[in-house]
Amino acid sequence: MNNSVATKSSKVDAQSVAFIAARAADDKQGSNIIVLNVGDVLAITEMFVIVSASNSRQLRTIANEITAKIREETDRPLLRSEGMAEQQWVLLDYGDVVVHIFSEDIREFYEIERLYQDVPSLDWRNSS
Repeated sequence: MNNSVATKSSKVDAQSVAFIAARAADDKQGSNIIVLNVGDVLAITEMFVIVSASNSRQLRTIANEITAKIREETDRPLLRSEGMAEQQWVLLDYGDVVVHIFSEDIREFYEIERLYQDVPSLDWRNSS
């Protein structure tokens, strides 16, 4: 049975996982959601999902929903998470996909998208 879980998880590509995360964030009213293909400029991951939350409670809710949906739809393990205690910038690391959930003011301060303005932004809303 463990082999079937590993096989199921390995068949789901980075873009699919990123889109699952983006849709899960959207389901919990995350705002300004973008998916960036950073694989050509970063050796450590392929996709960034960037989301804003209006308050710390929503930030935690979005993080929990993303974690649950990715586990449910892919069986892919969360490798590492950071920032849940502070609830200003939560990072969810799935290896080839890294999800950044920011409070609105922290996102505005760091302007992470500006650092990656030359990489493709993917249309997660119109994916199947």
